[in-house]
Amino acid sequence: MLSQLALPIWCRRLTINKPELLKETGPLLIASNHPNSFLDSVLLDTIFKQPVWSLARGDVFKKPFYIKLLNALKILPVYRTSEGVENLSENYKTFEECIAIFRKDGIITIYSEGKCINEWHLRSLKKGTARLAVKAWDEHIPLKVLPVGINYSSFSRFGKNVFLNFGESITATDIINEGADGQRHLAFNSKLKSELEKLVFEIPAGNELLKKEKLAVKISLAKRILLALPALLGWLLHLPLFLPVRQLSKQKTKNTDHYDSVITGILLITYPLYLVFITVIILLITYSWWCTLVFPVFPFTAWAFVQLKSQLD
Repeated sequence: MLSQLALPIWCRRLTINKPELLKETGPLLIASNHPNSFLDSVLLDTIFKQPVWSLARGDVFKKPFYIKLLNALKILPVYRTSEGVENLSENYKTFEECIAIFRKDGIITIYSEGKCINEWHLRSLKKGTARLAVKAWDEHIPLKVLPVGINYSSFSRFGKNVFLNFGESITATDIINEGADGQRHLAFNSKLKSELEKLVFEIPAGNELLKKEKLAVKISLAKRILLALPALLGWLLHLPLFLPVRQLSKQKTKNTDHYDSVITGILLITYPLYLVFITVIILLITYSWWCTLVFPVFPFTAWAFVQLKSQLD
């Protein structure tokens, strides 16, 4: 619910090449690139009509509190060799949970590159997506695999432009049904890679001209004039919250690719509290119901600000 309300502020513009696919039902496996940590999962779960489960790296599932929290967010663990060979057996349990979700016509997102890196580039695909898809097909589940390319204009700014590109679904009939599992996995990854290469923007580091061409959105002069004052007000009103949250997020995510996710997560929690705090202060000063205008005015001015602010990193 919070993510749906925050989406117009978090995203200046969300461009989807095939919006009709947001109504897809399961059993469905969304096979995506992974440029922006847990925000990728939040985005997909927010915009799809049906709830979307997702798989995340297993090292965050260390404490009971985090396990309960991530399960509540419909996130399941997948372990890599780097997270301990002893944990790899847990992947079998996760895959069985995925199969159970597919049997109930559920939707799951898997990040086929394995690791999150803030970049505009498709990396080599791991075998996890192929293994899960082939396992489902071997158990006679009519699973569809939907390739998705997520492209962000920025990994550090609010008001980002997001380009969500859907490819052609992959079904059991697209992959050879004979031979060793290894051959089938290779055939699947080859098919998936050819789809994702069409969907993920390829922008070399430092190529600012191509980045602007692919990711920037033109803002009309009329819009700039109309929103100038609300945007300035939005900047002033939100500065007391944003500055400390930004500083905390930078400290917590130093030398990682998770800054964007952490600052967004903190603001999702603190922003409603900030609005309540401002409302109470105004009420104590004015003793007037006008204090309730904080709830529409503050988000509107925040939206106005992100419409006009810088778009690219």
